[in-house]
Amino acid sequence: MENDNQLSIFKGGLALGVGVGLVSGVMSTLWIKKRQRLNADAVLTLVKEAFLKEGPIEGSWINFEKQPLRKFAVHSEGYTGGITRLEDGKIVSYEFLADAKTGTVLEIERRIPEN
Repeated sequence: MENDNQLSIFKGGLALGVGVGLVSGVMSTLWIKKRQRLNADAVLTLVKEAFLKEGPIEGSWINFEKQPLRKFAVHSEGYTGGITRLEDGKIVSYEFLADAKTGTVLEIERRIPEN
């Protein structure tokens, strides 16, 4: 009878340990994902993929330093960069501001050089 009692205590402790480990693993994964930021190369790749859907590009660049962003009460970080492409025989450049966390383009400006 005493062996059965010890075995049930062991099983209970084991189940408790596995449960706590599982919950703490899930919580730490979610915490890390929430704080994770994309690097500049990954953001540039996402933007280039979006532009390539509409046609070829001539060149691209990105500033590797994150800059602070603020839209009203929302604070974040972002990367600035640019894409150039040939449109109607002219080189057109697009300068963008992308969110460092998601890679989403927040602002984009089209610039046509004057001849």
